[in-house]
Amino acid sequence: MVTIFFFVSGFGFSTWASRIPTIQQQLHLNEAQLGVVLFALPIGLMVTLPLTGVLLSRRDSRQIMMIGAVFFNLMLCGIGFATQTWQLAIALVCFGSSRNLMNISANAQSIGVQALYDRSIIARFHAVWSLAGFGGAALGSLMVSLSLSPAWHFLIVGLALTGLCLYAYPGTLPQQPAPRERRPWFALPDKTLAKYGLISFASMACEGTMFDWSGIFFREAVHASGKVATLGFVVYMTAMTLGRLTGDRLANRFGIKTMLTYSGCLIGAGLLLATLLPFPLTAGLGFILTGFGVSCVIPMVFSMAGRSAGMSSGSAIASVSTVGYLGFLIVPPLVGSVAQLAGMRGAFGMMAGFGVLITVLVRLTLGEEKPLGGTATALLNADQLEL
Repeated sequence: MVTIFFFVSGFGFSTWASRIPTIQQQLHLNEAQLGVVLFALPIGLMVTLPLTGVLLSRRDSRQIMMIGAVFFNLMLCGIGFATQTWQLAIALVCFGSSRNLMNISANAQSIGVQALYDRSIIARFHAVWSLAGFGGAALGSLMVSLSLSPAWHFLIVGLALTGLCLYAYPGTLPQQPAPRERRPWFALPDKTLAKYGLISFASMACEGTMFDWSGIFFREAVHASGKVATLGFVVYMTAMTLGRLTGDRLANRFGIKTMLTYSGCLIGAGLLLATLLPFPLTAGLGFILTGFGVSCVIPMVFSMAGRSAGMSSGSAIASVSTVGYLGFLIVPPLVGSVAQLAGMRGAFGMMAGFGVLITVLVRLTLGEEKPLGGTATALLNADQLEL
């Protein structure tokens, strides 16, 4: 039942992302203005990070997860009914806060469920998130073709997702909070974990940019119609989902270093292709390459970070994921400012540099720790699950 909350998170966030071009048009926002408004999401995240930690140290994680999920769905509906820019900004702050509350609690639940098994099942939760994201993008494309307003679209989705949460909650895992440790609020990771964090930051910056700006890129740079612009986001989500479903098998065959190296190359090549040849077919192919490139980076990096010798697995993954999540939330709003100055093609061309950065960091990091590749690959061997 915990899997359902990952589904709710992926479907709800993808629902919002699929209608960003429509909302931008409704509120008459240019790229720079939209970028500023999108900063409301990371603000909401950062405000609730300390609060979420305190709540999880005092309450059952499934209670926090359920509260966050209901708030998340409510704020999704609120975004759809925003008629002024300031209303959208406030709704996005709350949307980011609730998403943070739900996601951290859901991950705590997934770790508790993992402890009940003798093999890794974490990959299943991430795959469900991606499948849900694809479903939300596909539904968004349908809603655009039917000319249904975001208000009614988000209301229908929000009510349906809330019903799913109410159904799933009784089957979630009761988790009593662990005793709190006296420790600094922030600890610098070692050199290798810092590189893992930078890899995650670069990958999730590209992922967040595709969520927020892929539809607008198709409309502004490719000059596609509204329907085709939404399909650009759909093909990206499809590629990312397929990549996560097949990534473990490919990593076992070719090796984790090779997979991560080619992931960076695919991200860079895909974004450059879309930038240099802004036509529906070539831009769509570029988005597919980017989706495949992004798909496997985070699960692989998290698996390696969890095997760190200098820090507990939970602390290591939390350290890396925090840096990565900042890339997901902070970089996409900056794309709007760059696009206002250099155009959408210039902004996406800049993002291609993150693919190059991933490739360089992978070669440097994995070259330093030879045993890490073996342990990470062993973990990936356990991840071959049928969904």
